[in-house]
Amino acid sequence: MSRPSDHFDSPAPQPRTDGVNQPRLGLVGYLRFFWRQLTSMRTALFLLLLLAIAAVPGSLFPQRSSDPNGVTQYFADNKALAPVLDKLQLFDVYTSVWFSAIYLLLFISLIGCVIPRTTFHLKALRSRPPRTPVRLERLAAFRAYEIAGDQADAAGAPITAASAVESARGLLRKSGYRVQVFDGRGPRGAELSVSAERGYMRETGNLVFHTALIGILLAVGIGSGFGYTGQRVLVVGQAFANVRLTYDSFNPGRFFTDSALKPYRLILNKFTATYEEKNANAYGQPTDYTANVTTYNAAGTATKAVIKVNDPLHIGGNNIYLLGNGYAPKITVRDPAGKVVFSEPVPFLPQDANLTSLGVIKVPDGLASQVGMRGFFYPTAASLSTGALASTHPDLRNPKLSLLVYKGDLGIDKGAPKSVYTLDTDKMTEIAGTGADGADAGPIQLTPGQTVKLPDGLGSITFENTAPKSDPDDLEKSVPRYASLDVHRDPTQGWVLFFAVCVVLGLLTSLFIPRRRVWVKAIEQDDGIVRLEYAGLARGEDPGLDNAVADIAARHSQQLGLRLTE
Repeated sequence: MSRPSDHFDSPAPQPRTDGVNQPRLGLVGYLRFFWRQLTSMRTALFLLLLLAIAAVPGSLFPQRSSDPNGVTQYFADNKALAPVLDKLQLFDVYTSVWFSAIYLLLFISLIGCVIPRTTFHLKALRSRPPRTPVRLERLAAFRAYEIAGDQADAAGAPITAASAVESARGLLRKSGYRVQVFDGRGPRGAELSVSAERGYMRETGNLVFHTALIGILLAVGIGSGFGYTGQRVLVVGQAFANVRLTYDSFNPGRFFTDSALKPYRLILNKFTATYEEKNANAYGQPTDYTANVTTYNAAGTATKAVIKVNDPLHIGGNNIYLLGNGYAPKITVRDPAGKVVFSEPVPFLPQDANLTSLGVIKVPDGLASQVGMRGFFYPTAASLSTGALASTHPDLRNPKLSLLVYKGDLGIDKGAPKSVYTLDTDKMTEIAGTGADGADAGPIQLTPGQTVKLPDGLGSITFENTAPKSDPDDLEKSVPRYASLDVHRDPTQGWVLFFAVCVVLGLLTSLFIPRRRVWVKAIEQDDGIVRLEYAGLARGEDPGLDNAVADIAARHSQQLGLRLTE
């Protein structure tokens, strides 16, 4: 084939030798790029997953905010590992730098996601439904019927495209659709149609879900800033006042002030533990813990109350939880002249399910030398084949106390804080124990009511029997029990619950409300026949769309009183 006389062959493209020129982003471009990455939904979901993973160590390791005694015990049991974990802030997970960083990034990411989507959603709510497509038969859900020219509606009036569309508009509006009527002329004749859409509640629920997540993060942050947690160990008969100095440990929020401590007082009247006795497979397992208390408000009004596991006491804006319990043997130490230099119940920390408990007794004054004792308490003592003692039941059936005694420097004279549950023996000499450090006596073993002499003429020690004088053989009352109470104040607790409910409702709405568009078109053909077309389109997967279109067609025909043929 010959080419035209004016044809011009373009030169063949030459390969570039200077490389591809990429535009320079600059500082603003990079900031915009990182902002878009941070505020993407993918990043928000990743940060949410990362926050959940970061919270796991808070369940694996004791936390200073809720279990300071557990942290102390962990340091005693893991002297090499505990300092490393402490540097990684694994005992303060929820206030650590790395957890706070994830928390703040998630907060910013969610805000960056929600605001643009909310703006777009509000514009979509104000916009009209889209125009009816020309070819409805190309859509997945489609129905078409023809009305003979001699058919009339239920009122006897002839069927026209206008009356059919007006009837469809009312039907769709009653079904919860937003509607818009369009007219025009197509290749098959005059056309009238109604465009309808529904399901915007799906996106509304999605936005409520994400906004509620922001609300939870904000409420938790504010609550932790203005709230506080504190722990107090109460032996039966002891009282506790809601004053900062009376707490064994106290962890205030960043914005806490003493005015948040509402005045009230609490006395532990009785503590009862119930253990399984009938089921051999669960013998000795606890079945119930009950702390009976008396509370006094600011006016001095007394109220009886009960605290159980997962059933806290609400008073003064605080929730008081039953965190733990154990035994507190009452120990009395006298000097050689018989003068009492120490006499009080000492809480012992349980070490196993049978409440074999470890405790420390410190006598800094009144004797010729400072004395420290590390003891084990056995509620139901039994001798093993090795000669060691062990507890075989958590209840008091054969209580026995075994003490290792040291004398020397307790390390408390310089004012440095020391835990009441640990004993530093670096500058002390063992005078009653396993024979270490030149000790010439075994551990001191005591039963309730028994008194023995301390080595080196330091005095004597008595394991007091606290049973009533009318029944001194009542073992269940021979050793006092204690309850460990966790006092928690969260001023935004109600808001957290509200936002949590909104999260669930928003999620359910976004999952179960479909987003649909439906069209009904009436075409007046040249032969006098009116053709009705029904079609639907879903945003995403909607297995019920075809049935929904068929249902609209059936209801529309019933409303018109027609016999439709495809």
